[in-house]
Amino acid sequence: MDKKRVVVTGMGAITPVGHGVEAFWENLIAGRSGVDLITLFDCSALSSKIAGEVKGFCATDYDISPKLARETDRFIQFALVAASEAIKESGLEPGLVDPYRVGVVLGTTMGGLATITEAQTQLLGRPKSRVTPHLLPKMLPNLATAQVGIRHGLKGPCLTVSTACASGTDAVGIGASFLRSGMADAILAGGADSLFCQLIVGSLCSARALSTRNERPSGASRPFDLLRDGFVMGEGAGFLVLETFEHAQRRNGPIWGEVIGYANCGDSFHTTAPQPEGKGEIYCVRQALASAGLTPDQIDYVSAHGTATPEGDRVETLAMKEVFGPRAYELPISSIKGATGHMMAAAGIVELIASLKGIREGIVPPTINYENPDPDCDLNYVPNQAQRVAVKTVLSNSFGFGGQNASIVVREI
Repeated sequence: MDKKRVVVTGMGAITPVGHGVEAFWENLIAGRSGVDLITLFDCSALSSKIAGEVKGFCATDYDISPKLARETDRFIQFALVAASEAIKESGLEPGLVDPYRVGVVLGTTMGGLATITEAQTQLLGRPKSRVTPHLLPKMLPNLATAQVGIRHGLKGPCLTVSTACASGTDAVGIGASFLRSGMADAILAGGADSLFCQLIVGSLCSARALSTRNERPSGASRPFDLLRDGFVMGEGAGFLVLETFEHAQRRNGPIWGEVIGYANCGDSFHTTAPQPEGKGEIYCVRQALASAGLTPDQIDYVSAHGTATPEGDRVETLAMKEVFGPRAYELPISSIKGATGHMMAAAGIVELIASLKGIREGIVPPTINYENPDPDCDLNYVPNQAQRVAVKTVLSNSFGFGGQNASIVVREI
């Protein structure tokens, strides 16, 4: 029996470089940075004072009632907005489809952690104060998935994925598997995170994981650059509408591209560091290519994980050399995290959106802030300016804490 084909019919995004897919893409291709000084909490005591915040976001500007805004964490609001954009673009409107055949799979790293810390701070200051009854619905990781389903009346498979920075990419892979198994005709696959609070940022500062280039925020996130000094946290959400090809054809839905390969594996090495020789990453990419029925020479562009950590970028470069051989030096490989910061669970989704836009428009986004070549990172990272490239097939990588590796292959259709 032939494997069911899975296509992308809608996309939605809320990012530090733009609200909505078109604004995100325009600023990304122009090489603009969304990184600036932190405004969402008092970071004056921390060594890192910079982040990729979603600026100017107000939930009630997006058909979210004041009541719902009060009852939802920021990460849920991001998810609602991005999912609505993706559904609108796809034309997959309620009433036109069987709600039991449409599901939601969303990735998030820690859910509404900022809501938890805010409630705890309130209790410490006023021990007898009343805790909001909406605390659990605001902070539980699965509530973003549930809220998206509730808003659009979707009753099919409903799943929340938490695999650190690979969560969004895994949501797409798992969503595609639901479609291929026959459990659904369409899946909203997404990722959403907003973790800006003193607890998380302070912890990462203590671990020396974050960039401290506070004097020049826009130049702080510098994937693969010799002087990279850690990643920059970002926030936001991305969603894709996945459908079986047959279902999209029957309703004459728009098609952005096809998901043809996916793989997931674990390093089983360390809680935060990648395996030094890139063994897990190499295996994951090769499995994704095998799943797609492709050889390495059939990939036109690689959307890198590229977080701007010294060891992470080195190992990813090593893995790409091992997989692609001499061709790795000419293959365009870029990281958009120079512009967005690390959007955590949303990163893999927005990077897939950029990949699909690149396929459609024949251009790949740059790795901004690449100014000082690193002998250990010596590939074509599309430095600082977008490149015109005939892109038909893209490999997108997400490598997270705990050795959570996920790779997706998409192609034009």
